[in-house]
Amino acid sequence: MSRTRFAPDRGLTTRMVTTMFLLGLLYVAFMAILIAVGVRAVVVLVIAAGFLLVQYFLSDKIALFAMHGREVSPQEAPELHGIIDRLSAMADMPKPRVAIADSDVPNAFATGRNQKNAVVCVTTGILRRLDAQELEGVLAHEMSHVAHRDVAVMTIASFLGVVAGLMTRFALYSGLGGRRGNNNNGPPVGLIILLVSGIAYAVSFLLTRALSRYRELAADRAGALLTQRPSALASALTKVSGEIARIPTRDLREEQAFNAFYFAPALSGQSIASLFSTHPSLERRLAQLSKISAELGR
Repeated sequence: MSRTRFAPDRGLTTRMVTTMFLLGLLYVAFMAILIAVGVRAVVVLVIAAGFLLVQYFLSDKIALFAMHGREVSPQEAPELHGIIDRLSAMADMPKPRVAIADSDVPNAFATGRNQKNAVVCVTTGILRRLDAQELEGVLAHEMSHVAHRDVAVMTIASFLGVVAGLMTRFALYSGLGGRRGNNNNGPPVGLIILLVSGIAYAVSFLLTRALSRYRELAADRAGALLTQRPSALASALTKVSGEIARIPTRDLREEQAFNAFYFAPALSGQSIASLFSTHPSLERRLAQLSKISAELGR
């Protein structure tokens, strides 16, 4: 990985390595159980691997297409390009491609498997609501995701969830409860597949969500240290979260599928679902930025 001036985060690196290791163990156990009950999972694996490769190599194009973003030139968005030019120089990293999504939901995201293939996208909603310093803080946050390569890690980490989901559908469509060799005294293969796939999906879901929450804190910290203005990022967080709360619920539901990408989650109100959120709470993020501000002040 190319070095940048974004602050390294050993905690994030440790968590990414640990998550990948645990998911690898879970994957091996998952496949061993399926093979033990007589499932031919080769086709499912090939399909899942195909999805992973497409998602890994085309993640930037897929994300832009899904979120209706389009790349813009410096002539079309001079202020936005100017901020990203400045941040790229400060971080000593290649300038990512720049895109804008036509959405009133104030948000931003970065995607791409590495620095050379990265794209940073902002919505028209966030451009209307943030001043230059706040927008710089948000963009520094997003570019730190690229520098830390956690986007690529999250893509790979989702592999087991894709496999488990496909196996669950396989169990349902191939006859849930069917028994091996049509023997009524044999084990219910379909039920075993459904149970094992469900457990594997649940564990991988929790591991990747925990990693996702920490990577957002790491991006906040790295972005704030690069710009030396944690207060601007805190202001942007507060403003964006407040504005999202005013967006109609119907519009938010259309955006929630992309929460893992976004600077701030598209959620309306609090619910038990926040326990499984892709992002830490606003209070926790603001507390960290306040601590960083105090450290910089000393």
